Amino acid sequence: MRGEFRNRCVHDTPLVSILLPLYRASRTIDACLRSVRRQTWTRWECVVVDDGSDDGSTDIARAHAAHDDRITVVRREHEGIVPALTAGLPLCRGSYVARMDADDVMHRLRLEDQVSLLERRPELAAVGCRVRMFPRHGVGPGLREYEAWLNAIDSDEAVLRDRFIECPIAHPTLVARRDRLVAFGYRDRGWPEDYDLVLRMLEAGCRIDVLNRRRLAWRHGPGRLSLGSDVYRDNRFTECKAWFLARSFLAERERYLLWGYGGTGRALSRALARLGKLPSHVIELHPGRLGNRIRGAPVVPPDAIPDLPRLPLVVSVAGTEPRARIRQALAGMGRQEMQDFVCAA
Repeated sequence: MRGEFRNRCVHDTPLVSILLPLYRASRTIDACLRSVRRQTWTRWECVVVDDGSDDGSTDIARAHAAHDDRITVVRREHEGIVPALTAGLPLCRGSYVARMDADDVMHRLRLEDQVSLLERRPELAAVGCRVRMFPRHGVGPGLREYEAWLNAIDSDEAVLRDRFIECPIAHPTLVARRDRLVAFGYRDRGWPEDYDLVLRMLEAGCRIDVLNRRRLAWRHGPGRLSLGSDVYRDNRFTECKAWFLARSFLAERERYLLWGYGGTGRALSRALARLGKLPSHVIELHPGRLGNRIRGAPVVPPDAIPDLPRLPLVVSVAGTEPRARIRQALAGMGRQEMQDFVCAA
C-alpha cells in the first residue's frame, strides 16, 4: 500500500506543508531537518520560520535549504512562537499542515502514515501520533507516566474524552487539514497555544484522531520551550482547561460537584471559582476532609453521590488508575462520561 500511495505523488505541488518555528536550536535543527528530508513521503515542503535566532540556527537551516529546494527559511525579528506560527501558516501551500519543532526528530514514515490516515478518513480535521521521549536518561517517572498516558489515547473518542486531563495531542505530531488550521489559527491567551488550539477545535465539533504508531521522537531537555516559559507552567494549563470547562461542560450551571481536593482538584477549583463556577459538594476519601466544608461546600464520601443534586460532576484526580476506578464507580451509579461527568486532572 505504501508504494501505491507514494506513486500517486508524482508532481511538484506539495501536498503537505511542514510548519517549523525555529529559535536558538543550533544543537538540534540539523538532526530535525535531516529527519524531514528522510521522509518516504516526498511531496512536502518545509516552512522554517526563524524567530530571530542568534546562535547559528539560521545558517544551519539555510544550508539544508541550499541542498533541498523544498525547504524555505523565513527570517523574522524575535516575537515568540505564536507570531512565528501565525506568520508561517499563510506560506504553507499544502492541503495538510504538519507541525514540527526544531528539537524533535520525525520517523521516516511519519508523513506517509499520517497523511494516509487523513486521506482515508475525510471526517477527520487532524491527526496526531504516538511519541517516544528522548534522551531516556532524562525522562523521569512522571514524564514516563505522561508518555504512557498520551500513547494510550487511541481514537478520536478518547481524544475528546480525555481533553481536560492533559493536552491529548503532542503538538509536534499534529497534521491538520490546512483549511481547518487556518480557520482556527494560533492565538496568545497567556497559556499554551497548542492546548488552546486543540480545545477550540474539539469545542467546535472537529474530530481529531491519533495514529497508533510512534512516529515522533520528542526531545526533553533544558532547551525545551515548555521548560523555560511561564506560558507552559502547570498553572497556565489549569487556567486553560478551566476556561474551556466553564464555557462548555459547566456552561449551563454555576454549581457543580467536584470529586477530589488534592493538589489537582484544589488548583482547578480555584481557577473555576475565578470564572464564577463553585462546587456545591466536594467528594473525597481523605478522612481528614470528610465532614468538613471547603469554601462552604460540604465534603462527602462517594457513596453520598446518589443523594446529591444532579449537577455536572468534575473528577479532578491525578493518576490513570485512580481515574479508572472512579469512572467504573460512576458508571455503576448510572452516570455517563461526557454527559454527566468529565475527568479534568
